[in-house]
Amino acid sequence: MVLNMGPQHPSTHGVLRVILRLDGETVIDLDCDIGFLHRGMEKIAESRTYSMIAPYWDRLDYIAAVSNGLVWVETVEQMMGLVVPPRAHYIRTILTELNRIASHLLWLATHGLDIGSFTVLLWALREREEILKIFERQFGARLTCHAWRIGGMPNDAYDGFVKDVQQFVNNFPHRIDEYETLLSENRIWLGRTVGIGVISAEDAIAIGLSGPALRGSGIAWDIRKSRPYAAYADMDFDIPVGENGDTYDRYLVRLEEMRQSRRIVQQAIDKLPDGPVNAKVPKIIRPPAGDYYHSIEGPKGEIGCYLVSDGTAMPARVRVRPPCFINLQALRQMCIGHLVADVVAIIGTLDIVLGEIDR
Repeated sequence: MVLNMGPQHPSTHGVLRVILRLDGETVIDLDCDIGFLHRGMEKIAESRTYSMIAPYWDRLDYIAAVSNGLVWVETVEQMMGLVVPPRAHYIRTILTELNRIASHLLWLATHGLDIGSFTVLLWALREREEILKIFERQFGARLTCHAWRIGGMPNDAYDGFVKDVQQFVNNFPHRIDEYETLLSENRIWLGRTVGIGVISAEDAIAIGLSGPALRGSGIAWDIRKSRPYAAYADMDFDIPVGENGDTYDRYLVRLEEMRQSRRIVQQAIDKLPDGPVNAKVPKIIRPPAGDYYHSIEGPKGEIGCYLVSDGTAMPARVRVRPPCFINLQALRQMCIGHLVADVVAIIGTLDIVLGEIDR
């Protein structure tokens, strides 16, 4: 039997169509039909100036707009040899880590709801709201923030920024403990996640997985450690990894990542330097002719930008390396042999956003 799941289906987390071939309720094959949210972002970028392109990055993974915007401005900055002030690097680090926590909280809320836990939806969104309030005060927007500018930031941190962030940092450990108390030993949660959607370390590397999807299989790869950017070279944190590569391990990895993000934010607040937040940037941005690749560790994995410049005010080519698109390639292998109900949990454990997949 062939079953269409989506594209209008709440558990696909966007306009994703999954074509399931079933033997009874067991999945024997699977195919994904994508492109329903394609907007041609990469082609649009060829007719925009470098500064005008920045807001388009926010609308890829709109749940992690702060991280998406950072990879674009850092790519242009490095290609032009701009020296960003240390204070801007530290504020970028604080806000991108808060964005990582907010993204993981929304994942936890929706993943729990998919599996049948309504309480965690309310609890996780409660903490995410505190982060979005900080974003609104800093950027004037909660979701697609247009957070950064080439060379630094549009504004310095607002009055009370450190106080608000510190208050969140102080309260958050207790909240994570609440999530673990609710879920980690819950027999229904264990039954829906343990041994479900297993992918080995070898297969994860072969497919090109990144982020929690890779680290859940036991591979300690994190760009913040291997190729530090912003202020991460000055931060001390651990890379959580799983052992079994299943849905439960990826859940544990994301929980621990939130703890490590909180740890990074605390260090960045303690070390936050004074000074300007913008470098000296030419009025017209023209990176030297050539090509350049830069990537950062986003909430879902490696967000990359391959930029080709011809020396003019508009790029010759912009190529996005989208973590969700690549992580989705593992879905077929993870689902075969499982029940239809497990497909919902497996899609959730990948934490995909269709705005980024379709671009």
